[in-house]
Amino acid sequence: MAPRPGFPIYESVINFVGGVPVPIPLREESGFGFDLDVLERKASARTKLIIINSPQNPTGGVLEPEQLGRIAEIAKRYRIPVLADEIYKSFLYDGEFASITRFPGMKDLVIILDGFSKAYAMTGWRLGYGVMPAPLAQVLAKLQTNAVSCTASFTQLAGIQALKGDHTPIDTMVAEFRKRRDAIVEGLRQIPGFKCARPQGAFYVFPNITGTGYGAKALADRLLDEAGVACLSGTAFGEWGEGHLRFSYAASLENIQEALRRIKACLAK
Repeated sequence: MAPRPGFPIYESVINFVGGVPVPIPLREESGFGFDLDVLERKASARTKLIIINSPQNPTGGVLEPEQLGRIAEIAKRYRIPVLADEIYKSFLYDGEFASITRFPGMKDLVIILDGFSKAYAMTGWRLGYGVMPAPLAQVLAKLQTNAVSCTASFTQLAGIQALKGDHTPIDTMVAEFRKRRDAIVEGLRQIPGFKCARPQGAFYVFPNITGTGYGAKALADRLLDEAGVACLSGTAFGEWGEGHLRFSYAASLENIQEALRRIKACLAK
C-alpha cells in the first residue's frame, strides 16, 4: 500500500518484485494526508507493506500524529511492516517531526528510510541508510552487497562528519526555504485559476490548477515550451495527481519570482 500521488519509485518497485500496488489517496482537503478510511477498508492480513512518506513528495503534506497513530493501529492489527520514508524530516516548517516509531509496538514493524541528500545537500552522492529489525537487515545486507557493493569511502566519511558536525546550517537552510515557500505560495495564489495549499514540509508545492481549464500535463508542457518554467505534471505521481502541478522551490528567491512572473504572463496571453 503506497500513497498516491506519491514518489513514482514506490509503485515501480512494487511492480518489479511482482507485488500488487494498492494506492491510498492523499486528499487535498485534509492537507494531503492519507485517506485513512480507504486504508482501513483495504488493509488485511494479505497486505505485505504500508509505505508512508512524511513530509511528502510531491505535495509537501505532513502526516499528523493522530493520522500516524491510526496507521500504526492498522499495522499492528495485521502485523504489516511499515516503510517510513523520512528523507525530508528536517524540512518541517511548523511543529516537531513525528515518526511512526513513537507508537508502542511499532519498532519491530517499522523500516525507516533516510539519507544525506536533502538535509546535508549531498544529492548525487547516493548515501542513504535504513533502520530496521536485525533479521531483515541481514537479508537486506546480502542484496546490497551483491547489487552495489558499497558507497564510495569518501562519501561515507563525509556522512560521518555531517552527523557529528554543527547542525546550525540546516536550521539556516530551512529558514531560507520557509521564505521561499511563502513567496511561491502567495505568488501562485495570485495567478488566475490556481489554488495553492501551503505545504508543511519538504520543498515542493502542489497547486490545484483545475481553474485554468488545462489538464496537468498540457499546462506543464505549455509552461516549459512558452515560458521556460519547468515543473512536473501531477500525473507523474499517479493518476490522482491530475489537476495539479508540482513545483520545487529549491531555487533562489529571485528565480522563483521570475518564474511566477513568467507563468502569469504566459497564462494571460
